[in-house]
Amino acid sequence: MDSTEPSSAVAWLAAAAPDPEACRREWERSTLGLALLPAGRLWDVLIVPARLGLPALRLLDRLPGPGPALLDPGDDTAGFLVPVGTVDRWIGTGVRGAGEGTWVVVPHPGRRGRGLRWLAPPDGSGRLVDPIALELALHEAAATLGGPGEHL
Repeated sequence: MDSTEPSSAVAWLAAAAPDPEACRREWERSTLGLALLPAGRLWDVLIVPARLGLPALRLLDRLPGPGPALLDPGDDTAGFLVPVGTVDRWIGTGVRGAGEGTWVVVPHPGRRGRGLRWLAPPDGSGRLVDPIALELALHEAAATLGGPGEHL
């Protein structure tokens, strides 16, 4: 874990937990720097194949403050933290969502290394990925993937 990460990002993420202090302790004690947090309280997570999510994030990086995004190399997916309720309205092939009633594994904002990690860590402000910008970025990224017949 990187001590240069703002404590506001830790506080913001931990605020999603039923017991924020227990979440912080879990991050401190876990050798992996991971905690289980409920989606649908402060954010939902849209999960896409990494080969689509990585180019979409590069497009979102052109915007000021693109919002938090995760990479799970074990599952080969990217997850974007979006406003609560987005998952309920999202329609898209190959896109999964974690919203109210689901839990997600979340790394400490300062975690580096292999495994589940932040592609764009939260900044503590509560800024999330704009779903409209994400949809456009995913469409543009999909258009650049292979030719006809290639499936996500």
